[in-house]
Parts: sequence; structure tokens; C-alpha cells
Amino acid sequence: MKIDRLIGILSILLQNDKVTAPVLAEKFEVSRRTINRDIEDICKAGIPLVTEQGRNGGISIMDGYRMDRTLLTSADMKDILAGLKSLDSVSGTRRYQQLMDKLSAGSSSMLAAGGHILIDLSSWHKNKLSAAIEQIQAAIKNKEKIRFLYYSPKGESKREIEPYFLIFKWSSWYVWGYCTERTDYRMFKLNRMVDLSGTGESFCPREIPPFQIDGGEIYPPNIQVSVILDSDLKWCLIDGCGNGSFTELEDGRLLLNGGFTDKESLFGWILGFGGRAELMEPEDLREELRQVIKSMMDRYER
Repeated sequence: MKIDRLIGILSILLQNDKVTAPVLAEKFEVSRRTINRDIEDICKAGIPLVTEQGRNGGISIMDGYRMDRTLLTSADMKDILAGLKSLDSVSGTRRYQQLMDKLSAGSSSMLAAGGHILIDLSSWHKNKLSAAIEQIQAAIKNKEKIRFLYYSPKGESKREIEPYFLIFKWSSWYVWGYCTERTDYRMFKLNRMVDLSGTGESFCPREIPPFQIDGGEIYPPNIQVSVILDSDLKWCLIDGCGNGSFTELEDGRLLLNGGFTDKESLFGWILGFGGRAELMEPEDLREELRQVIKSMMDRYER
């Protein structure tokens, strides 16, 4: 069948740098004219083939379209496929699955063998995120500005940016780009973006500064605090702050000395433990938190 012959030709081209039409004609027991028509059909299917005439001529796949896997070990391929699986967890298409199929061609056991690492980058907002990620990817590729309504602790604002990077960090997705309103580079959390759309306006890529994700810059520790927590919250401190971020007191309670970006984040974190965490310092914030708790009590009493 013709489709079998086309697949066979592609298989030979993938395994050889260059093959002549007479060799292919003899291999598949057809005429050279038939091979030439097959080559045209393969090109029409979107696979670029190059034909060179002369003594050292032949048919080959265009440079840059085929990846030479001879320098990749089985372990390398497993790591690549694990990464592609993680991207597929937030993709709204099967693009990455199709790419995995291409990379694992000729080694059907490769996908199954790489199954010991499972990475899921999706979230509770997967449907919304998948659409946003696809839209931002297209905007970055097409160099198109995007606009959206953004919600942050400082309030609600309309933003328009030149998008440059999609980032997965701190268990969330972000877009980093040049904000035309702030005339500077900013990073925005996708979950806080509403009414995302393209502007239809293209931009000329800027000479962007070296990109570094520094938690201290994005979430600067503006407030240094001391908090005492019950002993059974050790797991929470290890999970959120890391082992060594606290000391154990003689009575078994835990003392945390650390930094928070703002008092709203600090108060919300402490109140989340109910009565099992106590802010000790600074004294002015301790008093302010006491007033917040009193206000909550008054509301419930009413």
C-alpha cells in the first residue's frame, strides 16, 4: 500500500543522512517516477525534504527539522519526555503528546519506561489556565500586546503588557513582560488575571534585562517578626519555611523568626492557625493584630 511505502521512506530517511531515488526504488520495488511522486506527497504533508543532484546527491530531510538522537541516552530521553508530560498537564491541546510521540518514534517502550516521574503543573483552575497559557503563548510568538484586569492586594487595575515569558514558580503560573502603565517589567499571576485578550497591536521586542526570579525581589521581606507556634505545627513550618527556619523552646513550642512582605499576609497566616500561633514581635503589629481579632469578635457578637 502507498501509505506503508511513504512511512517506509520516512523511516529510511530518519536513519540516513541522504538516500538516492534509485536506492529507494529498488528497496520498494517501484519505479523512480513513483518515488519522485512519493517525495512530493511527503513534502505536501508538511515534512520538508531536500533533493540534491550530482555525484554526491540524494534525498534528505531538511536540516533543523530532524533531531539527531545519537547523543541522547535512554535516561536523557526519559527526562525529556517527563518534562513534556508536565507541559501537557496544562495544555489545552495535544501538542506535547504529539511531540512526545515523535521523539519516542522507534522506541515504543520509551514512554512507559519514563513513567516513574509524574509532574502535574495544573491547578484547580486548570480549564481557565489552559486557555490563558495558550493565549499568552500565541501572543509571545506573534509579538502581540495583551490586556487584562488584574487583582492584587493593592486593588484592581487594568494592565497592558508586552509578554516575554511564561513562568511556573511557587506552585503557580505567571507571565512576565513590559507593563506600559508602569513603564517597567512586571510579573503577573495568571489566577489573578480576568478578561484576558489580545490588543491586536504588535510590539517590537525590547532588549530585555537578564531575567532572574528572585523571591526576595518579588516578595521582599519588609517585616521581620517573631512568632511562637504550638509543637504540633512543626510539619507546617518545615513544609512552608523549611527545616531550620525555627527553634524549639524548652516547653516544646516553636519560635519562628522570619520576614513577611506585608502585614496583611502576616495576619492572614497567623489567623489561619486559630489560637495555636502567637505574634510576639514587633510590638506595634502585635497590638494591631489584637485590634483585628477584637473587631472580628465584635462582628460575630453582633
